Amino acid sequence: TMGEREEDGAEEAWLQLRPVEPLPSQCCGGGCSPCVFDLYHQDLARWEAARASKDRSLLSGQESQSCPSKLSPETFLAFRISAMDKLTKDTYRVRFALPGNSQLGLQPGQHLILRGIVDDLEIQRAYTPISPANTKGYFEVLIKCYQTGLMSRYVESWRVGDTASWRGPFGGFFYKPNQYGELLMLAAGTGLAPMVPILQSITDNADDETFVTLVGCFKTFEGIYLKTFLQEQARFWNVRTFFVLSQENSPEQLPWSYREKTRFGRLGQGLIEELVRCCRRKPFALVCGSAEFTEDVARCLQCAGLTGDSYFLF
Repeated sequence: TMGEREEDGAEEAWLQLRPVEPLPSQCCGGGCSPCVFDLYHQDLARWEAARASKDRSLLSGQESQSCPSKLSPETFLAFRISAMDKLTKDTYRVRFALPGNSQLGLQPGQHLILRGIVDDLEIQRAYTPISPANTKGYFEVLIKCYQTGLMSRYVESWRVGDTASWRGPFGGFFYKPNQYGELLMLAAGTGLAPMVPILQSITDNADDETFVTLVGCFKTFEGIYLKTFLQEQARFWNVRTFFVLSQENSPEQLPWSYREKTRFGRLGQGLIEELVRCCRRKPFALVCGSAEFTEDVARCLQCAGLTGDSYFLF
């Protein structure tokens, strides 16, 4: 009958409005709160309540959220790409415009989550802005592309003027000036990203007398990111930089200014103990890199006598 057909049509319409469950690949695995799955369960509960009372206006919360004007951990916000620089063969520095002269509102070292869509698959990954926390009018991120990575395909399709969607901030490490005697920063590859704004906040603040020992682990000299920035920072009285290169082995190949402060091989137990010893005060260590790097380094720090409250793993 007519009534039944209408009933079916209404049912069909409700099913089309049902939130889509995220794929496991959409979760970045970083323990974010709220996670994409938390948001899905919130949306689903709202949909079920609306459907039970046949009141679609209860879903309109989603419409109003789809164009938020302020960064939030719950909803994605689109930002326009204003510049893209290729730093190495697989790494880009991407600049996103902020409306007016506004600031992003992150603490140094906090991260954001980027949403990418490839082949109708939605993926999410965490990135830390490398621009100083108080930068006005834009923020910048460092993104490494992998040959088989889905997010990498998405990033490599970007052109200036495109937009990309971010949510945040996330991250449990809040740096307060003079909180530690010395920070020992151990970073592998793009794990350098969260260190950059923290380091910059220290050198920008004449009253912050924290010593910093930054150790950057890269495969090759060519592959070191942000060389100019790191050289400028190392001129400050309280900052030292070291490099560990896993695929180089001859100091003669390096510019002389790097020879003193470069080691070859991997960042292992012996080198970590030496770095901890040569800190001018008892260090608090910050570690960021692949999951494997972070795990190995944490174990080495413990063997070097640092307790769990003396380091933070990004």
